[in-house]
Amino acid sequence: MAHVEDRWFRSVRDTGGATRKERTARHGAGLRWRARYEDPDGRERNRSFATKVMAEKFLTEVEHSKIAGSYRDPDAGRVTLRSYARSWLAGRTCDPATRQIYVGHVEHHILPGLGGERLDQLAARPTRVQAFVAGLGARGHRDRPLSASTARQVLGTLSRILAAAVDDGLISRNPCQAASVRAPKPAVRKVQPWTGDQVAAVRAGLPPRLRAIADAGAGLGLRQGEIFGLPVDEIDWLRQVVHVRLQVRLVGTRRVFAAPKGGRERDVPLPGTTGAALAEHVRLYPPREVTLPWRVPDGPPRKARLLFVSTDGNALLRPSFNNIWRSAVESAGLAPGQLTGSHQLRHRYASVLLHGGVDIRALSEYLGHHDPGFTLRVYSHLMPSAEGRARRAIEAALADADGPSTAQEVRTGP
Repeated sequence: MAHVEDRWFRSVRDTGGATRKERTARHGAGLRWRARYEDPDGRERNRSFATKVMAEKFLTEVEHSKIAGSYRDPDAGRVTLRSYARSWLAGRTCDPATRQIYVGHVEHHILPGLGGERLDQLAARPTRVQAFVAGLGARGHRDRPLSASTARQVLGTLSRILAAAVDDGLISRNPCQAASVRAPKPAVRKVQPWTGDQVAAVRAGLPPRLRAIADAGAGLGLRQGEIFGLPVDEIDWLRQVVHVRLQVRLVGTRRVFAAPKGGRERDVPLPGTTGAALAEHVRLYPPREVTLPWRVPDGPPRKARLLFVSTDGNALLRPSFNNIWRSAVESAGLAPGQLTGSHQLRHRYASVLLHGGVDIRALSEYLGHHDPGFTLRVYSHLMPSAEGRARRAIEAALADADGPSTAQEVRTGP
């Protein structure tokens, strides 16, 4: 039967039958009141409190949870975050590249900052999580502050771990979801696409065998890995379309073939000038058959006849190519930095399509984005203004003296 026990005093009867309080050997040591009860499995459990009221409240909550079927072992959350996070990592089923990201977040940031904390301690103190997040911007890995976007990703990984702990019944709530825990806001940085002349200047600075990479990026909007993994067989010059089915990814230091980001295969229109540039590249530098493992370093081998390969005939390696790219950027008179990476080719592609009137949904599909809303947030400032479109519509209507002047006239006629 559940009851509250006084650990500092016990009741004793004297020879006359009167009851009096007598100090126990534990008097003054530790918490005075101990709540004792049986869990749903019939095991006797106990927990100590500073006051009798707290102990009785705890027993009431335990009995209610047992009746409602929501009982959670109060001691379950006494495991450290370090222990639980590593077991969480071991049980993750995700692609190797995503696993790498999780491992980096856990080992480089989460465990150094919070690894010694118990899960129940974190659940009870969301402010401890907020202090950790704030520290990422000042500390980060190896005392290098993290950017706001990276700190948000680390918090996201921590939240996934603690959400799993809630599902496992170890803690009752995820402290990362508390109102007091706020992810840092990344600085708003509007995309500034390169001009056609800038793309051409960087293209000219690349080795001849790699110059058509600029055409594939600016003319098709492909990601770097998708350009590296572009097989000649996926280019349909007759129908003027490119099938984006493959990319080259790095898992650790190993190159592998994989599906495009998010597994989103897509078809992209092939402009005539881009098709001609790729055809000329194929004539000068015939595609090479490359064999790489599929998805993971020990995955099954897969072959593809790639347009772009390294000097040794293998798939391009991202770090090596990025060094080549930086040299081309410098030769074009641009200052190397975060805003001059090869992703600028995709930005150029997006800006040209928006200027040409392609709608956001279509652009999102061509870019392989998961959500048109994301595309809109990134590129909305590049869209022609509503005011500009309105002026052009009115000017066109006024210039056409014989045509309708209102939408109603279009529907009904004179």
